[in-house]
Amino acid sequence: MLLRRVWPSRPLFENPFSDFDQLRREMLRVFDSVVGHDVSTGVFPPVNVTQDENNFYVRAELPGIKATDLSVTALRNRVSIAGKREISEEREKASYHRKERAEGEFSRIVTLPGEVAADKVEARYADGVVQLTLPKAEETKPRQISVEVS
Repeated sequence: MLLRRVWPSRPLFENPFSDFDQLRREMLRVFDSVVGHDVSTGVFPPVNVTQDENNFYVRAELPGIKATDLSVTALRNRVSIAGKREISEEREKASYHRKERAEGEFSRIVTLPGEVAADKVEARYADGVVQLTLPKAEETKPRQISVEVS
């Protein structure tokens, strides 16, 4: 009863920071509308980064882009995917109801948790997905150290 009298409009277990989170989202929305960005579009291209004991793997979705229009570079612990996406012209007198497919140049730099052997990087492109295999540099691979008994 006491809680209801002090905070009558709030449920008992509501997150006390939800108002701040809502304020943050609103401020980002207002800022992006002034700057001209849309928060919902995210970054391009979307990527997944995984690793095993020998390699990092980066998979990026690049639908409608030719492999010849892509540039991939790797240096130390960073990999860059850049290119250009061109969308064919639609009818001259057509008006858009929604335009979500961006065109033009793009660049995405991904920082990896360790250095890579840049001279051994492999890239494959199929079905609109580029898959990069980035071998870990020898000095960043974990080493098994034997403990001697004295």
